[in-house]
Amino acid sequence: MKEYILVLDQGSSSSRTLAYDTDSNICFKSQVKVNIRYSGAANADYDANELLESQLQSLDEVLLALPSGSKILGMGIAAQRSTIILWDNVTGKPICRALSWQDGRGAEILKDIKIPQTKIHAITGLYKTPYYSASKIKWCMDNYSGARAALKKSRFMVSSVSGYILWHLSKGRISAMDSTHAQRSLLFDIKNKKWHSSLLEAFKIPKNILPKIMPTIANYGTIERKGFFIPVYVTVGDQQAALIGLGIKEKMAALNYGTGAFLLVNTGKKIVKVKGLLNSVGAVNGLKKNDTFYITESTVNAAATALEWLRAKFDLFDDISDIDKMCRKSSNRLFVLPAIGGIGAPYWDYSTFTTFTGLSAKSDKYDIIRGFVEGICFMIADAAARIEENGTKISSIIATGGLSQINYLLQFQADITGAAIIRSKQNEGTAFGTAKMTADALKLPTDKWKSGNREKTFFPSISKTQRDKLIRSWRIFIKDSQRMSANLRDFGALPHK
Repeated sequence: MKEYILVLDQGSSSSRTLAYDTDSNICFKSQVKVNIRYSGAANADYDANELLESQLQSLDEVLLALPSGSKILGMGIAAQRSTIILWDNVTGKPICRALSWQDGRGAEILKDIKIPQTKIHAITGLYKTPYYSASKIKWCMDNYSGARAALKKSRFMVSSVSGYILWHLSKGRISAMDSTHAQRSLLFDIKNKKWHSSLLEAFKIPKNILPKIMPTIANYGTIERKGFFIPVYVTVGDQQAALIGLGIKEKMAALNYGTGAFLLVNTGKKIVKVKGLLNSVGAVNGLKKNDTFYITESTVNAAATALEWLRAKFDLFDDISDIDKMCRKSSNRLFVLPAIGGIGAPYWDYSTFTTFTGLSAKSDKYDIIRGFVEGICFMIADAAARIEENGTKISSIIATGGLSQINYLLQFQADITGAAIIRSKQNEGTAFGTAKMTADALKLPTDKWKSGNREKTFFPSISKTQRDKLIRSWRIFIKDSQRMSANLRDFGALPHK
């Protein structure tokens, strides 16, 4: 009998299912594209039905491909963390579109939340920004009549994507969210691992519409699909899963270049505070006395999103594989602040516009693309500098994600951080980490579930003097961009409606 571990990997641009054998090999996989809609300056959302159906389609395709007589030992679900779905808990139908983690419609709501940033950060590990779920939930409650009607009838439910998928797979029997997802709501007490009453009250969000919080690794229950009985052992945020998939131990760092870019440092059992950066739950193992580790995290809101914007809106290149050679054709540096979706760590500024400077008669599309790539790297370097100023030396970083295949990006990242950037061979970090945790829950031999080897290391190629000059110039550019954007907003000249 063939035995498998299944992983559902629901991301910003696709829903995937992978089947691993007990030796950690991928045997079957399916991927279905999902479409995000951008409408207005701050709106980014999905058709919630499409998110669900895309994941179910990929799951069914894998289940049908398994050999006859196969057994599924267990399943884990990894998903984007701050995207929210509201639905009717009787019909199972979504109440409105699913607001993406990139959606900024809740910005005005945050102005009325009087709890100081310092207190919110102390409780949640996050900052008061529409990037996280609480203001999105409140915005939907205020603006959709269907949400108000469902709430009045006690039929209202809200969750991150993982909870929505699990609820439907279990036919409504399992309503649960793990700590790595719950924390991204801005309603979660990171130390005590529970919903925080003062934050729920401040956002006017009833506790009973939220799922039960469970450990990342736990016995969630069994679902039935296509004749298979599948125990669910893991739900986890995509970035945390990638960290585990890369084998990042305490005091090690990972850099995941995806839709956004995320620098993550494993701080073990301690919550290490760094000004401007996040503290996140790494994972909670409910099968080992709720054993928990934490991470210090930096977020660049737009990485692949920014490059895709250049491709889709301006037709500057055909495919992401073109980026490396195009950067190398650039002869003139531009400074570009890729602020689509706001500026994340360590600035947490949702109002500054995407900004270019240095354009001249000599500038071309190659310079623009290089400027966006370097802008992503500069923002990661800003966060890395904060971590080092706090006393944690970063000598090397393991990189993964789709953009990690761009050699120019990794080389400039090494140059501007002064750290060696190691590209991992493990190009399925999120899925592998989820499968690895599921294997741990099943007590499978650990020697089969080791992270992939290093593929290539990029060492700094510029001097410290050159690096410091570039960083000083970048920070002047950031400050000027923020001041200019604020003035243009005040005068009402921008943004366009």
